[in-house]
Amino acid sequence: MTAAPPQVSTAGLPPQPTAAAQARRPSGVRKTSPHARREARAGFLWIQPWLIGFLLFSAIPIGVAIYLSFTDWSGGGAPVWIGFDNYTKIFTDDPLFWQSLKVTFIFVALYLPLSLILGLGIAMLMNQKFVGMGVFRTIYYLPSVLSGVAVTVLWGFVFHRDFGVINGVLNLVGIPGIPWLTSQTWVIPAIVIMQLWAVGSSIIIYLGGLQGIPTELYEAAGLDGAGWWRTFRAVTLPMMSPVILLQLILGLIGTFQIFTQAFVMTKGGPDYGSYFFSLYIYDTAFKDLRLGYACALSMVLFAIILIITAIFYGTSSRWVFYAADRGKNR
Repeated sequence: MTAAPPQVSTAGLPPQPTAAAQARRPSGVRKTSPHARREARAGFLWIQPWLIGFLLFSAIPIGVAIYLSFTDWSGGGAPVWIGFDNYTKIFTDDPLFWQSLKVTFIFVALYLPLSLILGLGIAMLMNQKFVGMGVFRTIYYLPSVLSGVAVTVLWGFVFHRDFGVINGVLNLVGIPGIPWLTSQTWVIPAIVIMQLWAVGSSIIIYLGGLQGIPTELYEAAGLDGAGWWRTFRAVTLPMMSPVILLQLILGLIGTFQIFTQAFVMTKGGPDYGSYFFSLYIYDTAFKDLRLGYACALSMVLFAIILIITAIFYGTSSRWVFYAADRGKNR
């Protein structure tokens, strides 16, 4: 005969829920403890200043701009609803839109790749251990914290056709001076050079990424007999690809909104050669007082930046290497 199982005493234990009670209990719902609720309330209170600032200075203005883009408004009186007329005019009857968009795309195509390459190259040099390297890092970062207007005025003197530093050096070696700011051909390269002078902020981000690469990877590459170029391609570039993607997206957003340099130094000239999209929005809003049309232009710029950013981010899985994801797939 089989022995009966021992009886376990349930005295002092909480009563077990009945089958009906278990059926009524929602599946997957966890009861939040009072401590967790207090922490959630405290966290919500701490983010109130940021949330209020975001609503007042970002969300609400964007919503108002979207509404005004469908109106005819000069800043006084009530906006007049005109539907998609502003957008129709932008794409079918506005030559300045296409000119400013072309100038902006040319600048982005020239500046963005050069800034990525130059920033990474200088960061790799600054990642070496030399005496006084901290001083050089500070010097390279200083242009990033200077006033954009002051820097633009300074470079206006540097690019002066008759008394500028660059043309003075060219004249010393027998090369005629270049009309940097008075020629449609040279005005965009001049602004690109000026912007490349201030890549210090990107260098700091690159340095952080370079210093996060494990030294064991470089040691393994050295043991395999890899040279500098092969080590750069096989170790540095893949490990830095997330940082490069970040810099690419941030640079894309910033370059499409370039304004101060052209506004201060060239006023969009010569012959609209530096008439960037942001400068066109400014002139439309505050010179022509067509605020509704300017809001529509702003929405078009936002859509362009959003689409290009989404394309870069969507295709990043083909060339961006994430060490954490690689470890999970093993």
